[in-house]
Amino acid sequence: MEGPSHEADAAGDGADAGTRAKLRLPASCEPPRSNNPAKQLAWLIFGGTGHMGRSLVKCALARGDLVTSVGRVYETSAREMHEAGPSQNYLGCLCDVRAAASVDGVVQEALRKFGRIDVVANCSGYGVIAACEDQDEHDIRSQFETNFIGTLNIIQATLPYFRRQNGGRFLIFSSTSGALGVPGLGPYCATKYAVEGLIEAMLYETDAYNVKATLVEPGLVRRDEPDSGVNPLPTWGHFLVKPASEPYAQATSPALHAKRMVQWLGDRQPTSAVKCAELVWQLAHCSYPPLRLLLGSYAIESIRDRLRSVTEELEDWKHLNFQVNADNDDSILFDEKSLVVEDDSIF
Repeated sequence: MEGPSHEADAAGDGADAGTRAKLRLPASCEPPRSNNPAKQLAWLIFGGTGHMGRSLVKCALARGDLVTSVGRVYETSAREMHEAGPSQNYLGCLCDVRAAASVDGVVQEALRKFGRIDVVANCSGYGVIAACEDQDEHDIRSQFETNFIGTLNIIQATLPYFRRQNGGRFLIFSSTSGALGVPGLGPYCATKYAVEGLIEAMLYETDAYNVKATLVEPGLVRRDEPDSGVNPLPTWGHFLVKPASEPYAQATSPALHAKRMVQWLGDRQPTSAVKCAELVWQLAHCSYPPLRLLLGSYAIESIRDRLRSVTEELEDWKHLNFQVNADNDDSILFDEKSLVVEDDSIF
């Protein structure tokens, strides 16, 4: 199978041809190929200081695209962002995605620099690892304001521009936690479920404007560097690990599952951020992108198991399906025995 050299580069040093081939999206979505060369795109990447965001910024720049990388106001400085890439095809900005005015500001900066925006990628995210009972209002609001309100602010700031130019691409980094509940990450999962519902609804609304979107659902991705030590509580990437209260402090407590999972899988079975970035770059150039792109064996296996469980439960309980009688009789017939239940107080 033919393909441009960038696909081989992303596989990493020493990778064989079989590994390189796996880094190509299927031909059905028309990704860039030697006979279908990629056009230069202008990217606006939120969360450009995170391990996934940095990899995507580097990948897009290496492929000759124009990139506006947006860092977190509380993680880095404006000077560091400006110096992080070549001035000709790179712009570094700071933004708080929780504030609509801040998001609007970087959108205007990107348009002044490059004159257009073709792809908006949101790699920003924040989570608290703790039992639902142990997360206070501040923890919950911080996660929703960053993950959901932040995504909505980004969409509302850029969608009018996409509509006017009759085209644009959203690449929203979701998570496997947007498809299944993870003990220890309850509110975080809720934010990701909300984001997925938002994107699905938006796609129906914007289909006539040639706006496309993909929810990128990677598995656990290894971070690039250790903690800075500034935060008094332990962190894992952009996750804050809260100490468990007594009812959830036992070593075998399900509430500690998320902490064990990110620490164990993050070290031993990581999803490569570099390879993810390569596939996401290809995705931005696809003519027919998927609604969801799962990256890594952990993501695929866990969501497949979740869907299988939902299907099995549906089959187990489908016999309770009933129709409302024409005479408005509220009685409900159960299975083949036609057992009539007159008391509707059970529902």
